Amino acid sequence: MNLFKDKVAIVTGAASGIGQALCEELGRRGALVIVTDINSEGAEKVASAIQAHGGRATAREVDVSKEEDVQNIVERTVSEHGRLDFMFNNAGIDIGGELRDLRTEHWRRVIDINLWGVIYGSSAAYQVMVKQGYGHIVNTASMVGLFPLPMETAYVTAKHAVVGFSGSLYIEAAALGVHVSVICPDFVKSSFYKDSKHINVDEAQLISQIPDFVYVSPQRCALIALRGVARKKLIVTVGIFSKLLWGLYRYTPTFFLLGQRIYARRLRRLRIGP
Repeated sequence: MNLFKDKVAIVTGAASGIGQALCEELGRRGALVIVTDINSEGAEKVASAIQAHGGRATAREVDVSKEEDVQNIVERTVSEHGRLDFMFNNAGIDIGGELRDLRTEHWRRVIDINLWGVIYGSSAAYQVMVKQGYGHIVNTASMVGLFPLPMETAYVTAKHAVVGFSGSLYIEAAALGVHVSVICPDFVKSSFYKDSKHINVDEAQLISQIPDFVYVSPQRCALIALRGVARKKLIVTVGIFSKLLWGLYRYTPTFFLLGQRIYARRLRRLRIGP
């Protein structure tokens, strides 16, 4: 884990949750952290806390759905610090519900942030890292980037795309000295689920169905993720569910999908309206 000492790292979606925990863990390990989020006040608080504990951090406002924002933060970081060692494309949102209830604007919002944000960040960082001859791009997907889940079609689509994108880039980048990892965490105990939007679904009941014991803390998630990154792993699963369910889907897909159909019927009971 000494790999991160004195390295320059950009983290998107860093004002809370996994992003905040990644910044804090990187700061503890001696990295210079560029804390970015569309929530500038939240990013400032995270950066200030890192500084208060003796770390180095700078906050920047970045909207990852805007290519120019992402390009500018990469260029500014390289201009100020001379290089970019790590790019953590972590920003994400969730708009759930059945496909029959999702509108085009819901899809655009999820894809713009969860997929295009990763593409913009990876593309901008990759150009720098290829010239340097080194660097590591880390994309946050989800356990549902590895297998399907009902009632989350837009989110699952974006996260599957992030996993596929990361895998393809991993192969291309290897000969150029650049590494790629994709983080696939279980349920993380953060504000993410409360901040998520579900169309025609009783959100309170949906969240209450997730037992506390399945959650992973953001700090635990960040620690496992950075260990996987340090080992240059492509797919970094975080939590027992992501490992077990991914294995089940790969080796017994028919059985897995049968279980998901049963799960889908249970979820439909939470549907609001016809």
